[in-house]
Amino acid sequence: MSVAKKQYKRITVKSLTEMKSHGEKISMLTAYDYTMAKIIDSAGIDVLLVGDSASNVMAGHETTLPITLDQMIYHASSVVRGVERALVVVDLPFGSYQSDPKEALRSAIRIMKESGGHSVKLEGGREVKESIKRILHAGIPVMGHLGLTPQSIYKFGTYTVRAKEEAEAEKLIEDAQALERWGCFALVLEKVPAALAQKVAEQLTIPVIGIGAGSGVDGQVLVSHDMFGMTHEFNPRFLRRYLNLYEDMGNAVGQYVKDVKSVDFPNDEEQY
Repeated sequence: MSVAKKQYKRITVKSLTEMKSHGEKISMLTAYDYTMAKIIDSAGIDVLLVGDSASNVMAGHETTLPITLDQMIYHASSVVRGVERALVVVDLPFGSYQSDPKEALRSAIRIMKESGGHSVKLEGGREVKESIKRILHAGIPVMGHLGLTPQSIYKFGTYTVRAKEEAEAEKLIEDAQALERWGCFALVLEKVPAALAQKVAEQLTIPVIGIGAGSGVDGQVLVSHDMFGMTHEFNPRFLRRYLNLYEDMGNAVGQYVKDVKSVDFPNDEEQY
């Protein structure tokens, strides 16, 4: 049975809670620059995540760890200028919140003031409790992130599915419940078993957004460069490529080079 969608002129954290309560799935993609943000926002996306995945897809790093707070603010500022409808969530980068709650608050405040973003996201559960609480007490909306947490990749040693074992699954459920209790407005679950993700989504009143977490959650997020097929080396099971821009853009560049070399471009109509 289809669900009638409420028309939102602007998506807020309250909008996402309403969408969950009405059974409407939430759509979320990453963006790192003005042009991409403008395209994705105008197409009707609900949430734009300025992810620390910019470290990978924009800068070519192997992990998300190298990206700095200043760089995240630069990307987020660019995205905000291209958005009219979507809620903009900005990742707090590695090292900006884990060890010192005061530093976490300073980092979140800088993102909000200097980028114009609408909220922040950070990874972890009980181990970052004080940082989350301090940010929330300042009135800054926080999205949580559990399961595979890429900023902890050297701790895990692999990007494999998380929480397959009972003990880790129980901890994930407890952390998810705590994040809601502390006041987070939503939660991302990354690469966890679909049954576990659905169980978490059913237990929480806040929206649960999945990436590699099955269809039983309240919404989905993908890295836009992966979804558009601009990358081609990354092929996880959860990724659906809606375009093949890597090949299309390569072909276009090849044709441009050919046309320039043969003096086919510019033609008479393309000159002054």
